[in-house]
Amino acid sequence: MKKILLLGSGELGKEFVISAKRLGCYVVACDSYAGAPAMQVADEQAVFSMLDEVALRDTIAQHQPDLIVPEIEAIRTEVLLDVEQQGFEVIPSARAANLTMNRDRIRDVAVGLGVRTAKFNYAQSAQELLTQATHIGFPVVIKPVMSSSGKGQSVAKSAADVQASWDYACQGMRGDRQKVIVEEFIHFECEITLLTIRQRNGTTVFCPPIGHVQERGDYQYSWQPQAMNMAHLKAAQDMAEKVTADLGGAGLFGVEFFITRDEVIFSELSPRPHDTGMVTLISQNLSEFDLHARAVLGLPIPNIESWEGASAVVLATSEGSNPSYSGVAEALSEPGVDVRIFGKPTTRPYRRMAVALAKGDNALARARTAAQKISVTSTS
Repeated sequence: MKKILLLGSGELGKEFVISAKRLGCYVVACDSYAGAPAMQVADEQAVFSMLDEVALRDTIAQHQPDLIVPEIEAIRTEVLLDVEQQGFEVIPSARAANLTMNRDRIRDVAVGLGVRTAKFNYAQSAQELLTQATHIGFPVVIKPVMSSSGKGQSVAKSAADVQASWDYACQGMRGDRQKVIVEEFIHFECEITLLTIRQRNGTTVFCPPIGHVQERGDYQYSWQPQAMNMAHLKAAQDMAEKVTADLGGAGLFGVEFFITRDEVIFSELSPRPHDTGMVTLISQNLSEFDLHARAVLGLPIPNIESWEGASAVVLATSEGSNPSYSGVAEALSEPGVDVRIFGKPTTRPYRRMAVALAKGDNALARARTAAQKISVTSTS
């Protein structure tokens, strides 16, 4: 039995724990607050900030895990680099966790490998942001170098928007670096996530591409497969394999691309299951969480079967605690529809609380309709 220390215990971590438990693992789920989703299905839990170096070191020393599996970006990754040298195994690697903690570092890796990206630069003040945005040319997309679920991301259409974009990015930042990435606005035909699985004892494999739509920088609904011409799909796979091979290790990576009429452009990478990939809970024989668990444990992945599927998020509308859900029965009355409630103990506006899933014909429309039937209420 492998002991896994899971760093971050959100809804993605919860599904990973379920997959790992089915394969006989013992999981210690960590997060900054008690009762986080993954803690509800894990064997043990630990509550601390993973940006706290001392607490992170103490937790690793206490539990002596076989595998350290990050689920979030906001981790004191210098500790992971250090404990990996001591013999602990970090998934997929401490270097991957360190580089992808911040958007600037993984973007620089991609450029160094010759991978096509949007034009971009960095800024550490509103004035510097204005200078860089003007040089790139409006409109521009502005994101904190470290955040999660699209927090702090906005589009500045002109110089007049820059200060508001800087302030919004600062509000959404995680970690301790006040720095943003500013990049050209890509007029894409679609945006995809290519789930890329590096195996310990096999070739790199890919799931069918996942299309998705974002609002406020956060995914709202996704579908699989996204129709693509084979030349674009091959280009995306080649870029994903190049970047993930450089990062090393075993596990599932969520690699995001912009697809234009003429080319494929690398956007971002997460060395872990991806939120848009929740669609695989209903669209594949092995979900992204099953695939991640198999890959990190060195178990074979003989085939990935898929069919038409879609996901749509259910959001909270107000701040509160002890959430309750209505409309679940109505959503589940539609054949081929499933609902996953994450179990988060508190709400805030636009917080992702559940996801509706659908498979078969018109899956996207049916998933979105199901999600719209569910409402979240909480006590203030």
